[in-house]
Amino acid sequence: MAGVLEGVRVLDLSWGIAGPMATMLLADHGAQVTKIEPPGGDPFRSQLGYRVWQRGKRSAELNLKKAEDLKTFLDLAAHADVLVESFAPGTTARLGIDYARLSAQNPRLIYCSITAYGRDNPHSGRPGYDALVAARAGLHWEQRGWPEGAINHMSGVEDPFAEVEIPLEWLQGAPRPGPLFPASYWPSLGAFFAASTAISAALRAREVTGRGQWVETSLLQGAFACASGVWQKAERIDVPMFNSWILGSRSPKGHFECADGRWIHNWVPNPRFLLTASAGEKLDATPDLKARNDPDRFGTGPEEVLVMMHYQPLLAEAVHKFPAREWVEAAAVGGMTIQDVRPPEEALTDPLFLKDGCVTELKDPELGPLRQVGVTYRLSANPSPITRPAARRGEHTAEVKREAASLAGRPAPAPAAGRKLGAPLEGITVLDLGLAIAGPYGTQILSDLGATVIKVNALYDTYWHSNHIAYMANRGKRSIALDLKDPRAMKVLRQLVEKADVVQHNMRYDAAQRLKIDYESLKAINPKLIYCHTRGFETGPREGLPGNDQTGACLAGVQWEDGGMSGGGKPLWSFNSLGDTGNGFLSAIAILQALYHRERTGEGQFCDTSIVNAQLLNTSYVVARPDGSGFERPRTDKRQVGHGVVSRLYETREGWLCVVLPAQEHWDRFCIATGLESLAADERFATAALRASNGAVLEPLVEARMRERTAAEWFKVLDAAQVPCEVSDPKFSLRLHEDPEFRRRNWVAAYEHPFVGKLNQIGLLFDFSATPGRIQGPPLIVGQHSREILAELGYSAAEIEELCKDCVLAWSLKEGHRKVRSPWQPQAPAATENKT
Repeated sequence: MAGVLEGVRVLDLSWGIAGPMATMLLADHGAQVTKIEPPGGDPFRSQLGYRVWQRGKRSAELNLKKAEDLKTFLDLAAHADVLVESFAPGTTARLGIDYARLSAQNPRLIYCSITAYGRDNPHSGRPGYDALVAARAGLHWEQRGWPEGAINHMSGVEDPFAEVEIPLEWLQGAPRPGPLFPASYWPSLGAFFAASTAISAALRAREVTGRGQWVETSLLQGAFACASGVWQKAERIDVPMFNSWILGSRSPKGHFECADGRWIHNWVPNPRFLLTASAGEKLDATPDLKARNDPDRFGTGPEEVLVMMHYQPLLAEAVHKFPAREWVEAAAVGGMTIQDVRPPEEALTDPLFLKDGCVTELKDPELGPLRQVGVTYRLSANPSPITRPAARRGEHTAEVKREAASLAGRPAPAPAAGRKLGAPLEGITVLDLGLAIAGPYGTQILSDLGATVIKVNALYDTYWHSNHIAYMANRGKRSIALDLKDPRAMKVLRQLVEKADVVQHNMRYDAAQRLKIDYESLKAINPKLIYCHTRGFETGPREGLPGNDQTGACLAGVQWEDGGMSGGGKPLWSFNSLGDTGNGFLSAIAILQALYHRERTGEGQFCDTSIVNAQLLNTSYVVARPDGSGFERPRTDKRQVGHGVVSRLYETREGWLCVVLPAQEHWDRFCIATGLESLAADERFATAALRASNGAVLEPLVEARMRERTAAEWFKVLDAAQVPCEVSDPKFSLRLHEDPEFRRRNWVAAYEHPFVGKLNQIGLLFDFSATPGRIQGPPLIVGQHSREILAELGYSAAEIEELCKDCVLAWSLKEGHRKVRSPWQPQAPAATENKT
């Protein structure tokens, strides 16, 4: 059994982060990836992450400005399946390797462009460094959010509890106002996930249409992916259960320091568990303290922040009595979402990760054995072990040139006869049985790619789906609400499975087995079914524990890194995190590649991934030796302003400016433009290494100069001197949904919603030239399509009404929700019940 992409030829012309990670994922699953490097090698090769992102690839040095090497490349491209490039817009045309030219000679080519801001818009010409995109898009301001909360902020509503004094030490982030510079490369990571999804979708579409196409994404769209939860805007935010305290900067987030100095994250904070379990001299989690049985657990309404203020000092004192390890063990007994915050190097030595395969060890040709992120999603019919480390620069140049010479003059594969597709997944039906965000976000991506997604809700799901967080993962879906404990409702589900192409969920797998909706049970109904299951953790002892974005970020080292904890900072759970949503992307990618395989073989299969896998990708810029020791690398400081003077935020007289100085020439220009020529001549700061080691002396000098002018004034000076910089824009999100170019490209979406009125959300994260994505409607209402789906299955009107009495929930604009018994309501012995 070969990797699902065995036989797929990929040319990698990308550099930085997003492109190399996307092509790494292709190589991990069997594609032959050839990295084309310029003379002297990829200018970003010194990044530690390249030891991971370039694994499994060949490396060939070609000078595309020379006719001989250009011909070599064109001969390769004529027989390639996928090309990935990250040049600035217009560069490929000047080199003669643009989509128009290459697709003319190879119509089956899938050509993926990853730019900073996309083509032909006012941002397109700006420098494409990750930190600068984050600054220009205002993403640094979204790391911990706004005092009033995301929904209030987007609607221009002030903090309703501004008069309440909340100690800064209770809150996450550096104890200062202003934006935060995270360690995570969020725009690039978002673009990586989007590009990987788009390439996989285009491969499946090519199996149907016979032709390739141009797919595009950008770091800006990657930033949009990261901010999809916080950049929603609704007309009526005061409808019951919609708004919350969760995405606001003035609410504690469940971080607590333990007796041993380590930190844990309990999300959502559970006072009853923490206080009761810690009441004695030893932690005792044996009473039933599960959150679902706690009538006093925190709700989601904005006013809950006042309750949290009461509990925060009590919880901090209780947690501090015991070490982190004991809290994690107690949480496992009590079924609570608690993990300890650890550095990524420690994560890479976790024996459970290594056994699962989500961490692997490869022998790097220069650094020796390295632990790094491993397999991040699995396909049962296409296992693909990771075996080859990153190649040396130009290691395969001669081999690649011989291969190109053998291909010269041979005609490119002709496009196969196929049928037209309006969208990559047109005609595909997906059943979404997922929970919260991690599952449903993946099926929302499939909807954006044109699939018909049917959300199978529980009868009691209205509470969750009324919240703005659920809105970010459930647009473009149809909803049928079923009580799966009732045999009649289970019959409906089985009928849906018969007609489905895909089933996806993230419930505990043993629960799926008890309900007989596990893979083996459903495969018996539909042998060609693709079944995707996602978890919070890796397989093994933690597999059955409750997991979420936050626990994954703890275990993989994301919160450690973003909080600058190596320098004494506190954990930070970023509101831009790609844990839940990264899991959603990985599930979508796995499903798309399984569909590609089924188009070729007729075979369905089981696929799986997890939140922690996504978070390990988010820290994949880190590698470790087998003993857990690491390597020198950039680290965010505890003030969370950045990495020394190389890449960071500066507070100015008014506003904040982000500056990136990747090369010596940029440092020299910066010093001249700011009037700090003496620093450029100072031997203590002569090289990047010296500037880093002498940062304690250097940084205050530069910071003092930057405070002399406003951010706008410094931007004008530095930009004219060709110093990469951007103003960190706190108002970008407030203009976002009115931008005509974003609206034209469907990068933002707007629709009417029956509950909240006009709703603005982040739109498409990728562009396709031949099979464009489509936004299929606003977030669902539970049971919104129950009646019509039952009718499509052949049920009569009388049968539908009978089902709606007690095991199906139906909603209509005219009637609202039909009266149904609460799953906790006392019942007669003969009635059915659906407990959570």
